[in-house]
Amino acid sequence: MADKTDFNTSEGVPKAVSRRNFIKGVITSGVAVSSASYLFRASTPLNGQQSAVGVGERLITLNVNGQQRRVDAMKQETLASTLRYKLGLTGTKLGCDRAECGSCTVLIDDIPYYACSVLTHTVRGRKVLTIEGLANRDGTLHPVQQGVIDEQGFQCAFCMPGFIMATVGFLKTKPNPTRQELAQGISGNLCRCQDYDKILTSLMRGAENLRRSNRG
Repeated sequence: MADKTDFNTSEGVPKAVSRRNFIKGVITSGVAVSSASYLFRASTPLNGQQSAVGVGERLITLNVNGQQRRVDAMKQETLASTLRYKLGLTGTKLGCDRAECGSCTVLIDDIPYYACSVLTHTVRGRKVLTIEGLANRDGTLHPVQQGVIDEQGFQCAFCMPGFIMATVGFLKTKPNPTRQELAQGISGNLCRCQDYDKILTSLMRGAENLRRSNRG
């Protein structure tokens, strides 16, 4: 279980850093990252290796978070690996790497998928959305992200990007779910800390936020 010591007074953490700001930084997973950081590995081979002969055959264009991204992807490369190691979008977490935990969940054409089990080449011509692409360009968080922050619905937060993406995808098909329906809808995501009640409360808050924003 996570230590309940207040973040403001924990050893090694500056007092000026509030718990709320710490939470916001973790949950948004790179929303405020600079464009230079966002693009820093778009065409750089893994591990600094030189491009192999025939690399032109692997160059593809992906639509990620509304941007056309040119990337060198091997035929057997997974979308999770491409997002993290080629495009620098580390909000997509790698947990089990075998389609069991859901920490790598992204939306492909508005449908949640485990990015660790999708080959990069298969998403050409489709729209990929990661946790970094949820917030508005002005920095305003997505209503589900805000709900998680408001309810502090996590402990270590490693799993939260996946939970948020799965919830956003589910709410596109059922915008006003019951608590049980939402639990079933995101049951493919696992939490290491196992505080599911708190997670579900925060995601229900996010669903309510989204309904209000749509009415507005």
